[in-house]
Amino acid sequence: MPEKVLAAVKVGPSTTELRELDLPPVPDDAALMKVEVAGVCGTDVTQYRLPLRNGPLVMGHENVGYLARVGRSFAAHKGMKEGDLVFLEHYLPCGHCEWDHMGEYRHCAATEWFYDPKAIRYGYTSMSIAPGLWGGFSQYLYLPLNAVLHKVPRGLTPEEAGVATPMSNGIQWTLMDGGVGYGMTVLIQGPGQQGLCCLMAAKHAGADLAIVTGTSKDARRLEVAKAFGADHVIDVNAEDPLERIMAVTEGRGVDVAIDCTVGAGTAPTLLGIEALKRRAGTMVVQGEGNQEFPSFPIGRLTRKAITLKSARGHSYKAVELALHQLASHRFPLDLMMTHTFRLPEVDYAIKSVGGQGAPGAIHVSVMPWK
Repeated sequence: MPEKVLAAVKVGPSTTELRELDLPPVPDDAALMKVEVAGVCGTDVTQYRLPLRNGPLVMGHENVGYLARVGRSFAAHKGMKEGDLVFLEHYLPCGHCEWDHMGEYRHCAATEWFYDPKAIRYGYTSMSIAPGLWGGFSQYLYLPLNAVLHKVPRGLTPEEAGVATPMSNGIQWTLMDGGVGYGMTVLIQGPGQQGLCCLMAAKHAGADLAIVTGTSKDARRLEVAKAFGADHVIDVNAEDPLERIMAVTEGRGVDVAIDCTVGAGTAPTLLGIEALKRRAGTMVVQGEGNQEFPSFPIGRLTRKAITLKSARGHSYKAVELALHQLASHRFPLDLMMTHTFRLPEVDYAIKSVGGQGAPGAIHVSVMPWK
């Protein structure tokens, strides 16, 4: 194994440098992962544009790779060994709070990097916190004992396993939070990688009717949604989405509405409220890009007895189910896995997901050894 590692380091807003770093020593209770695939998601696009908070960092929080160096205590605690192909969650939990005991690491206070500058989360943590290899846009990652790992099932390639983060979000938001199941009707707004994974989760769980909305620029993504089993796709720029939803549901509305849009303003939330069935529907929403809502129709929400839930991360169980789902090869994942890039191309890879790089990007992977 080399003693140096190449990494794409964010050194400023929308600025990356390729640097050679030292591989850290690996104590008995830690490990190193050789990164095979690091996925790029919409959160990377927004985070990449922001100023540095605590110095340069290595981004990349959707990581799959092989365990390269494994300390004895780490191996015994994890039940894993060198050479195992694993998916790494981006959470680094405290390990002893009630949330961690339930596998709900996303709620652990130790993972609240946005509020706590000392919190460590893969893809978001400054290199000033030793040993600095906290992101997947690097040839190696450092794994302390509290790293959360999942073995990748046989028959699943590293690149396919790289879809596990959006797929686990799709399962969490659609099945666990939204309660979508057999015979139900679901509206999924936004046909990006998160929305498409929600669609796969819904159809695999037996949803009777799945409607996916997008804009005119999402034409190809809406075609992929059809290939993934969407019963109806709606271009919100070309037709009235509420009118179409009510037509295809014969006026009943949908059981569950999931908002996977980013930066679309308040329109998806308002559409979700109106598109839900007359009583007791469920709406799952992301907050990113939609923080301001000066006139929220709370009366309409309560009169329809809508349950409002947050789309925020995923649980341990959701990741296990996501890997199982991907390994089933039920859906044509190749239609969604559109682009791969090398380590020197991280800047272009992130901008491609944001619509400013390679055209037609949906799920994008960085392969540090390519």
